[in-house]
Amino acid sequence: MRLKQLVVSLAAASAASLALAASASAAPTGDYAQFAHCPVGNAQVVSCLYSEVTSGSFKLGTSTVPINKKIVLQGGFYYDANFNIVFVNAVGADTLSKTGLDVPGGLLGIMQGSGFTGALLAAFEAAVHSFNGVTATAELVGPPQLNLINFIIQSGSTLTMPVRIHLENPFLGSNCYIGSSSSPVTLAMTSGTTAPPPPNTPISGSVGNTSTSPDGAILQVSGFKLVNNSFSVPAASGCGYWPFVSLITAAVNLKEALPSASGNNAAIFNGNQNLTAKDEVINHTP
Repeated sequence: MRLKQLVVSLAAASAASLALAASASAAPTGDYAQFAHCPVGNAQVVSCLYSEVTSGSFKLGTSTVPINKKIVLQGGFYYDANFNIVFVNAVGADTLSKTGLDVPGGLLGIMQGSGFTGALLAAFEAAVHSFNGVTATAELVGPPQLNLINFIIQSGSTLTMPVRIHLENPFLGSNCYIGSSSSPVTLAMTSGTTAPPPPNTPISGSVGNTSTSPDGAILQVSGFKLVNNSFSVPAASGCGYWPFVSLITAAVNLKEALPSASGNNAAIFNGNQNLTAKDEVINHTP
């Protein structure tokens, strides 16, 4: 009798596990597939967001890095007691995609090696000749902040992201960053017109064009332009390998003119953004 009960219990547990696995693997379909990583399991979340930056640029210090690969921001949000938007991170994917952008000039573009000698100079020259390419990846170090009213009226910040910039090349090691969790690059992007300190001059964003999906449940914004040229950029840190970290990091900061004060940097994001209710995503998930 006990053996029979054990078999029944095991069968029930297996069935429950299979049901949970099927539920976990379910994903929204059709136009709602883009919201697959929205945190619909969070009871507070009311809306889902999927945004793509498809072009634009970053200017940090002396270098301008073009955005020629898709950068995705996704997740969900709800409203607090004061009707402020509270962003909730994506589930099962990066909230901000780790998209490595190619830095023009590679190592030669971001650092000055003329002051190197001996083994360090030999390693630098070998790196330049074997793998000169450098990628720069923006990584979130805090929650994004959204303000859709500011986006519509084209005034104030519509998207604020605290990030650090990961510079990657074998010569730079794995811990070469511009900015950090405690001292981030804070990108407060606007669809309006900036008012930067000199030498930068005002630049303007755009809300793009608004439409809805065929069923009317997805708000689609195409061709938006978000800008900011009023932010400061901290120094790089952690570049290279011991015992040359301080020398290599100093070479990066010297060439890039880091830290860089407000008025010398800029970010331009062009792209598309879709919003929908959490319940719509749930209703379109098999």
